[in-house]
Amino acid sequence: MELYPRIGKYFDIKVFTNTNCRFGMMSRRVLAVTYCIKQYEMNWKVADSMLVNTVLMLVYVTKFFWWEAGYWSTMDIAHDRAAFYICWGCLVWVPSIYTSPGMYLVNHPVNLGTQTALLILAAGVLCVYVNYNCDRQRQEFRRTNGKCLVWGRAPSKQIVASYQTSKGETKASLLLTSGWWGLTRHFQYVPEILSAFFWTVPALFTHRLPISSFGKIAQLVQPRYYSEFFHCLIFLSRMWFHRPFRAEWLLNVIESPSASSGCGFCSARMYNQRGQLVASLIQEGLIRTARSQQSVAKSNP
Repeated sequence: MELYPRIGKYFDIKVFTNTNCRFGMMSRRVLAVTYCIKQYEMNWKVADSMLVNTVLMLVYVTKFFWWEAGYWSTMDIAHDRAAFYICWGCLVWVPSIYTSPGMYLVNHPVNLGTQTALLILAAGVLCVYVNYNCDRQRQEFRRTNGKCLVWGRAPSKQIVASYQTSKGETKASLLLTSGWWGLTRHFQYVPEILSAFFWTVPALFTHRLPISSFGKIAQLVQPRYYSEFFHCLIFLSRMWFHRPFRAEWLLNVIESPSASSGCGFCSARMYNQRGQLVASLIQEGLIRTARSQQSVAKSNP
């Protein structure tokens, strides 16, 4: 499956169904409002729990479309191929699972009380804003090449990560380690999970449906947080962390004591700025002689 499959010259399937999530996110908004209207038709009133759930859902979706262009740089869009999982997830799974607490509240209204409802609503809106502001800080930091304000002042910490592409081109990427990104890597997932909690909690967890929907949302987001770490472990085969450290180490000492019998073995040691050993790594890989273009052409007539 291609990374960006197309129909014709201009219709990009991945962009149309996933990057902008036109159908999934819009149907999510429509379903949230529909459940609210349905409860009014049945009871001639709307419970405060339903109002909190609906408003938080609309705020989250509005934030999504406000920051829509930023999703071009997310891991899902940049690396995941437009296969069944991501297409089905955006078109079906997201709108049905995320709005299931509202569907439950249609027939099981909960009266929270004005004070509790406003508290949950304020906490949910705050989480949505923090989620947006975290992503905005990173995007603005990279757009201005580090010449911007983070929490009212210039970024105090940043990392310049240089890398080489498969074509031999050397490029650099700026990593922000100030503001929200100075608290922990991928901090934006924390308020995202909490916002899902606050639009679920109006049902007061009186049934397993709202609980299971929140659990599935958390289960979906959590692997993204650790994806870079797990990819690193898979690629490096074995990795040991000796002491806590921030992603600011500068020295990576690599050596290959053996390369024979079709296998290559190497080890690495990572040191922080104070010269302390923070991590050790080993890797063994299979080695094969590259086939010439002529032999490839003969084997594939």
